[in-house]
Amino acid sequence: MRMRKKPNLGPRMEACADRLIKRPEEYRGVWHEKITNGRTLHLEIGCGKGRFAVETARNAPDVFIVGLELVPDALVMAMERAVRDGVENVIFIHANAESCTDFFAPGEVGRIYLNFSDPWPSNRHMKKRLTSEGFLRIYRQILAPGGEIFLKTDNLPFFEYSLMRFQKDGWDLSAVTRDLHSTGGGGVMTEYEEKFSSRGILICYLEARLRTV
Repeated sequence: MRMRKKPNLGPRMEACADRLIKRPEEYRGVWHEKITNGRTLHLEIGCGKGRFAVETARNAPDVFIVGLELVPDALVMAMERAVRDGVENVIFIHANAESCTDFFAPGEVGRIYLNFSDPWPSNRHMKKRLTSEGFLRIYRQILAPGGEIFLKTDNLPFFEYSLMRFQKDGWDLSAVTRDLHSTGGGGVMTEYEEKFSSRGILICYLEARLRTV
């Protein structure tokens, strides 16, 4: 469902502009020197309204979260949340996942979060899935040795597809579950997660780690 257009989007973005990296390509290879102050860099791809990114950052002061979001109406809400909650170790980029290698050098990211990504159910859109072969190749390029991906979804076919892709691509898998909340894991709940769980929809989860040679 398309997000309703937010009123006064431009002024609202400007009011919290310090939470937006406008030229992220200029930080490629120097995130730790210029932004994170030595903290581990985590990346959420498709951060939406920012609940997960902001609360995760608040709960982990030794981590710096970068939220990547393509939809401006969602992005402004994430930026406003970070400002309102006074969380300093989170910042945002307006871009899509294909651009990640333009923004992050090899080994610069410690963890990637894929929370409730678009499942793109049609086979003709398979390459658009954020766990397709092409995207896994991108993640391999920017993750540090032993880097990891945490994935949550309510879409079981997408989960099974992702599981298959990680296995074929040689990632080490752990914490695999098709009923996350029965295990008590998964960290901060996203907006979608809370909504789906309240309806009794099961949440699938996995952790994939780059295999070290």
